[in-house]
Amino acid sequence: MFRWLSGATGSPGWPATLGPLGTSAGAVTLRPVKIRDARTWSELRIRNQNSLLPWEPTGVGSWAERHQPSSWPPLFAVLKSEAKRGTILPFVIELDGRYVGQLTVGNVQRGAVRTAWIGYWVDEVHSGKGIATAAVALGVDHCFGPVGLHRLDATVQPANEASQKVLKHIGFRQEGLLVRYMDVNKRWRDHLLFALTAEEVVGSAVEALVRSGRATFV
Repeated sequence: MFRWLSGATGSPGWPATLGPLGTSAGAVTLRPVKIRDARTWSELRIRNQNSLLPWEPTGVGSWAERHQPSSWPPLFAVLKSEAKRGTILPFVIELDGRYVGQLTVGNVQRGAVRTAWIGYWVDEVHSGKGIATAAVALGVDHCFGPVGLHRLDATVQPANEASQKVLKHIGFRQEGLLVRYMDVNKRWRDHLLFALTAEEVVGSAVEALVRSGRATFV
């Protein structure tokens, strides 16, 4: 369900292209972020301010200032550097070849824990169509396969029911409440902690999603 980019070198699991996986909206693929994503990234982030701002960490400056095309190259440089070190896996979510969101696996830890967190966002125009669910399934199988992780965490605000549904469709379970966990939109917000370990995935997350009728093999 994944393929390495030809001639690519880097840490286990990145760069890589994952998918495609079919949804009612089209074929979902994960690919590495690229420097040329600047304009599309900016357009999507600015257009989706109202749907993303309530859930994302507080930043410096206005939303528009932080998401100008000129902000992408330094962000990309950090993502690429950390990806080469093996601490982060930054992917673009594509729908039939079009950039519609991002999925990131961060704080990758090796050794005795072999864990990371997973986060994602999708253009609100395409919300509710199973795209994020398909992307997370691809990411989970990649992390528990080539990346060699054992556990994935995800934190979601209690009011973000859409994101919770995505995680539950994949098999993530709620472990607890993190009180005043993160500074979001200039306030300390509680977050629900969801987790999934490799033993809890029977076969693969993608196969389970296909069996449930929420996705199809392409």
